[in-house]
Amino acid sequence: MSENVLFAFALTALAGLSTGIGSAIALFVKRTNKRFLSAALGLSAGVMLYVSFVELLAAATTALTAAYGEGPGTWAAVGSFFGGLIIAALIDRIIPAAHNPHEARPLEALQEPPEQRKLARMGLITAVAIGIHNFPEGLATFASALNDPTIGVSIAIAVAIHNIPEGISVSVPIYFATGSRKKAFWYSALSGLSEPVGALVGYGLLRAFFSDSVVGALLGVVAGIMVFIALDELFPTAREYGEGHVAIYGVIAGMAIMALSLLLLQ
Repeated sequence: MSENVLFAFALTALAGLSTGIGSAIALFVKRTNKRFLSAALGLSAGVMLYVSFVELLAAATTALTAAYGEGPGTWAAVGSFFGGLIIAALIDRIIPAAHNPHEARPLEALQEPPEQRKLARMGLITAVAIGIHNFPEGLATFASALNDPTIGVSIAIAVAIHNIPEGISVSVPIYFATGSRKKAFWYSALSGLSEPVGALVGYGLLRAFFSDSVVGALLGVVAGIMVFIALDELFPTAREYGEGHVAIYGVIAGMAIMALSLLLLQ
């Protein structure tokens, strides 16, 4: 169990710190490759949707029906899934639309030079917004990896891909406000630390109560959170960055990759 916990935490930390990749791209690349970013975000959404409905929700239903019986267990699984959707929606409502880290912001738009103080404030507020958004994502990655390391790796990769644009949205305004690449990179990278923090807090609160029913409910909540992220954040942003067909092809590719990997590992 301790090895699984360490592995799950390491995956969550790596996924969160991928905001630093976005920061590096923003600071050293002049123009956004919109088609690639659109496809990558679509792929991330496809992975999250497929694994949520095919694996996590199914695992939640199995665990909860084993604990409570078929009827009540199925209701509990469905309830936990929609609970996850509600949790993600409430967190999304906390963030003002202007500072939502999942709004599409190509490099060219971010590099326009408004007032420095205003620009620095925008970067810092975006970093806080990302921290709030990433907290449940960290718990989702951690819980999935703890339940099944193979699925955890797939989810961590999907989360890492969608964290890259978040790194861009933090680092560019801070860089243009301060002129420091170092500050821009570190603020961006540190904003992703809320994911491993979410994992630690979630595990600290729940480990004393871990049982099949708690794990089942948690997997249902995680599935709901990831479906919300995919539908509300990843796919719309993928369409904003590129052509609609590129985004949907990315979604289909993500589902296919996830399905194939699960079939090969059976």
